[in-house]
Parts: sequence; structure tokens; C-alpha cells
Amino acid sequence: MITTKQRAYLRGLGNALEPVMQVGKDGLSKNSFEAISNLLEARELIKIKVLKNSNFTAKEIMSEICNSLGAEPVQVIGSIIIIYKKSSRKDFKHIELL
Repeated sequence: MITTKQRAYLRGLGNALEPVMQVGKDGLSKNSFEAISNLLEARELIKIKVLKNSNFTAKEIMSEICNSLGAEPVQVIGSIIIIYKKSSRKDFKHIELL
């Protein structure tokens, strides 16, 4: 569980990111979860865009991702989601949380 201060720091880092994935009308599939898991392992902090034609809200998508992958929700603004999960890789420069 991350603190409010850590979440604010991650929000600041997330503002500069471009969305690395889009979720459309089909929602999340098994392949989507695998892709998100791989992205989180490689980057730790990712931004996802939920398209307007999606049958789900951004909050629903974020909740499903975080519950399934054990990730931390950072922010939801409109259709943009920012998610954090610490990477288990050793050869990686991890995000230093305050």
C-alpha cells in the first residue's frame, strides 16, 4: 500500500507519460492482462487510455487491473488511468518512493 505522499509523487511522474495501451469496447481480455503485467514489470508506472466506445468506465477498468495484478491505483482522470507496481527485476532502476 502506498501513502498519499507517494501517490502524489507518482502522479507527478505519470503526467509526463504517454499512454502505452488502449482499452476499447471489448474491455480487458487475458491477453490484455498479460500485456499490462509485462508493461508494469518493464516500466513500473504506466498510463492507459480507455476509449470512448468502451462499455466500461475508467474506474471499473482500473479496479479490475489492480485487483487482478496486485498493482496500486495512482490516478484516474476522465478516461486516463495511471497504475504503479514495483518491478521484481534486479537489473532495473526502480522508482524511488519518498
